[in-house]
Amino acid sequence: MRLKLNVLDLCHTVLCVGLMLCGEGGVSSVLALGASIICRKIPGLSPRQRTICESRPDAMIAIGTGARLGTEECRYQFQYSRWNCSSLGEPSLFGAELKVGSRETAFYYAILSAGIAHAITNACSQGNLTYCGCDREKHSYHDPEKGWRWGGCSADVKHGIRLSREFVDAREVKRNARTLMNLHNNLVGRKLLEKSVRLECKCHGVSGSCTMKTCWVTLPHFRAVGDMLMERYDQSVMVEAVRGRRQLLPTFLKLTNPQSYTKPAETDLVYIDRSPNFCEKDNITGTMGTYGRLCNRTSTMSDSCELLCCGRGYKTLQYTHTWQCHCKFHWCCNVICSTCSERTQAYTCN
Repeated sequence: MRLKLNVLDLCHTVLCVGLMLCGEGGVSSVLALGASIICRKIPGLSPRQRTICESRPDAMIAIGTGARLGTEECRYQFQYSRWNCSSLGEPSLFGAELKVGSRETAFYYAILSAGIAHAITNACSQGNLTYCGCDREKHSYHDPEKGWRWGGCSADVKHGIRLSREFVDAREVKRNARTLMNLHNNLVGRKLLEKSVRLECKCHGVSGSCTMKTCWVTLPHFRAVGDMLMERYDQSVMVEAVRGRRQLLPTFLKLTNPQSYTKPAETDLVYIDRSPNFCEKDNITGTMGTYGRLCNRTSTMSDSCELLCCGRGYKTLQYTHTWQCHCKFHWCCNVICSTCSERTQAYTCN
């Protein structure tokens, strides 16, 4: 029988089998065998990533959650653009990817790296991972002059970033310009997550005064990370690889400027290829085209039928939209609604 499970289902299967057969007290050879079988079923993992998967199946659940978090945020940010975070590449844990090193690819790598770090950190705070929890470095610290102390459960974002780096960067095995680009953008995603953690405090004192505060570090809403990465996307810079003197392999990236060897900043999204127009399906670049995409006939923005359909025109679809309306509460205890409907139109690209 062929397995048709997504990565989260696979990881949950590993855990459930392990807990039923081994108990929650430890990891036995049965769990290790189950993890090995399941990890081989997950497409697109490098050998190093499969090793991590087999040794840390609980972390793989968080990693899969983070990959989905990053992909969903990418789709939200680009929902009205010609490229809507969909591609023709081979499916994997990280989704189908573009085959060109464009600035869209740069955003995708950064948001996935940040999403995985975010999900791992969140799982640690909730006690769902074996080797981490709250940030112990901040435990019981007290500043009498400022009148506050660390308390609660501070998010251990350093652990999330460390495991994200170990897993995500492990797929970059070749030494070329695209690898250097991917590693740099992975780092950008994690850096922005680290910079966006928030300090939350609770006041203590007589009659609601704030003579003492208990503070802890929390993760940002992931939408805030996505918004920051979109700003970096708009300001992304083109780079090229510089080769070492005694070897042909590239050693670092520099801005595309023949007069300079300036390296990009650590929070710059970087790309090595110019973006395709994303209008047509193209197996070489991995673009899906915009055929069949919903568009807005009256908009002048990127979601307009003129821009999204690349001048090919659009189809008008008539349909009836129905919803519950005029709902009333009747004592006791029913809610009775009418059904409203209206004829409306939708537009799809030719």
